[in-house]
Amino acid sequence: MIKARFLMSNLEGGEYDGLLRRAYPGKRLSQIKTRINGAINQFLTVFNCSEDTEISIFSAPGRTELGGNHTDHQNGRVLAAAVDMDILACAKPNGTGIIRINSEGFGDIEVNLADIEPRHREKNTAAALVRGIGAMCLKAGCRVEGFDAYLTSDLPVGAGLSSSAAFEILIGVIINSFFNEGNITAEEIAKAGQYAENTYFGKPCGLMDQLVSAVGGIAAIDFYDADNIKMNRLDFSFESKGYELCIVNTGSSHEDLSHEYAAIPYEMEMVASYFDKKLLSQVSREAFFQALPELRKSCGDRAVLRAFHFFGDTARVEAKVKALLEEDIDSFLELVCESGHSSCMYLQNVLMPGSSRHQNMAVALATADYLLGGKGACRVHGGGFAGAIQAYVASDILESFISGMERIFGKGACVKLNIRYLGGLNLLEQEDI
Repeated sequence: MIKARFLMSNLEGGEYDGLLRRAYPGKRLSQIKTRINGAINQFLTVFNCSEDTEISIFSAPGRTELGGNHTDHQNGRVLAAAVDMDILACAKPNGTGIIRINSEGFGDIEVNLADIEPRHREKNTAAALVRGIGAMCLKAGCRVEGFDAYLTSDLPVGAGLSSSAAFEILIGVIINSFFNEGNITAEEIAKAGQYAENTYFGKPCGLMDQLVSAVGGIAAIDFYDADNIKMNRLDFSFESKGYELCIVNTGSSHEDLSHEYAAIPYEMEMVASYFDKKLLSQVSREAFFQALPELRKSCGDRAVLRAFHFFGDTARVEAKVKALLEEDIDSFLELVCESGHSSCMYLQNVLMPGSSRHQNMAVALATADYLLGGKGACRVHGGGFAGAIQAYVASDILESFISGMERIFGKGACVKLNIRYLGGLNLLEQEDI
């Protein structure tokens, strides 16, 4: 940690410029420094501290899914990347057993570590995530003590960039840095985040979001063996191949859709249970196909179609990785289109259930197809039903694509993403970066 006034002076003097360029490759240094200074000043004000208070700055990135739509919760394969939008925290230990967080736009969170059992009234709240991560770390034999933190985020709400996972990783990284000398691995922090979201928050999710936010970069992950997750980091630049990666926030809300998200893993697991297995990754594609007549009767057609999607999209991840390693952007974009079609037709997470009037994601995909005119690809992004789509846009039409999408969905709806090769970290206390 470092005194706040020295940190702000070093920041202004350019001492951290190299690190900040790596953490925020698509942003101006002046913009980043203004944001960090703002977080420091807000922290000092909220927690009534002087500029001689020793503090640390933490960051955890959002993530974008590049392949494997709804495959991680079945221990399938995924391809994902951390992005240069994040949740930023200014924090210090407070010498108590209470975690106190003031979050821009979300008010105050206070969690007493003397009580780490799940609370029903906390479900679907940020406090549940903090309590769950603290509980998991304590159960693993790690030290967890109280700290004060001010949080600010530039992750757009509803864009499917997994702000919840970034929040979880940020809390885990703070606990790791302050109380455990950095000895908790990135994978362990990710699993603590998933545990908190599953058990305390009440949302069934896989591990992809947390793991990518924790490690950064482009990651190809195979979850088949949950005790021995296989992960390969890839170094690839879409810009060097003439394409830009964009997210389009459709303005549709995820509110009241938790049951729709939960139905996807539930129905996939119904199919797996027919074979006396827990997850679809434990079932062969051929055995599934041979059992179709019986599966339709026992599980229903939507569950069968969602299983078709799983088998196809987890296989496509392997093909996408091969395309990136061979720098074959054309094959990669073809696979993106295939994945999008599968999500729409088989997974069925594009159309808003029960509505003939509001189908924002489908309209966004149709609009993107029209604007791209064959110079790129697009697909549903993340959970689906509402939220965002993803587009790979030829660089020479990026400006017209953004303006065209924002004419339909509003100013700021289309965001160009940059891949960040740093995961969750104590931002200004890194060596050899």
